[in-house]
Amino acid sequence: MRAIIFDEKVKFVSDYPDPVCGEGECLIKVHLAGICSTDLQIVQGYMGFSGILGHEMVGTVEAGHPDWVGKRVVCEINCVCRRCDMCQAGLANHCRQRTVLGIAGRDGCFADYVVMPELNLVEVPESITDEEAVFIEPLAAAWQVVKQTPVEPRMKVVVLGSGRLGLLVAQVLNTFGCRLEVVGRNPNKLLMCEKKHIQSTHVDEYVPHNDCDLVVDCTGSAEGMELALAAVRPRGIISLKSTYAGKGNFDLAPAVINEVSIVGSRCGPFGDAISSLVRRQIDVRAMISKTMSIERGVEAMQAAADRDNLKVLLKINPR
Repeated sequence: MRAIIFDEKVKFVSDYPDPVCGEGECLIKVHLAGICSTDLQIVQGYMGFSGILGHEMVGTVEAGHPDWVGKRVVCEINCVCRRCDMCQAGLANHCRQRTVLGIAGRDGCFADYVVMPELNLVEVPESITDEEAVFIEPLAAAWQVVKQTPVEPRMKVVVLGSGRLGLLVAQVLNTFGCRLEVVGRNPNKLLMCEKKHIQSTHVDEYVPHNDCDLVVDCTGSAEGMELALAAVRPRGIISLKSTYAGKGNFDLAPAVINEVSIVGSRCGPFGDAISSLVRRQIDVRAMISKTMSIERGVEAMQAAADRDNLKVLLKINPR
């Protein structure tokens, strides 16, 4: 099958072995897949991954349990044992034995086919297009912010970073009526915020005052944490969505002095993501910068790394 793989470098191959279903698994024919910042970090050494890239997708089940065959699905990316202490405690996303689609120990979805446990499948409502469905996984990650830190209208909230995830997080937060501001670098992306009536500020003009109840760091850089510590109030919360290859050099003393809570935030609830798309609360289509064929996957990865682009999609087996 066709696939985009990473093995010291990114390359397109046309003869990658087809995946085979194991017990309790389904074979999915991939329609569309999305490139995200984690994919870009992986090719810089994050997680030490090699194999087929990609974890954001929508496709149709072609083999597996009869109840799933023919259904259009998206996939929870954490494949878990259901037996360890984390799973038994209801924290399956932190399973001790987990593999993660296209990130850790499991081939991803930048390919004609992918195999996933049937327990990871989520059916996509017909009212959601493929172009919207491919955003469900990152949108769920955006919803995780408010699942971990309840947001109220009185709260002052800042999102640092106006990239792919930052814009999704901002749209989710905006549904709660809080005093919201997005701080970023790219004028075009900040303009997207303004069009959605979300206050935005260029990072060069932003002056932090240690007065924010919640700061969400979506910058993907160590500098983002420094700015977050300068923006959050004493006893405030930093929701850390950034992952980046390499080590960050920043002073965590302000977190101790101001008793700041730093909450790591990763995967989130697919149900909330799907519901918000069905209700048209969140606009994802405007975030699509390019759609490119899988044969142009190497070029697509380069395009996704271009700061002028937001979301780059891979067209694999379109309906």
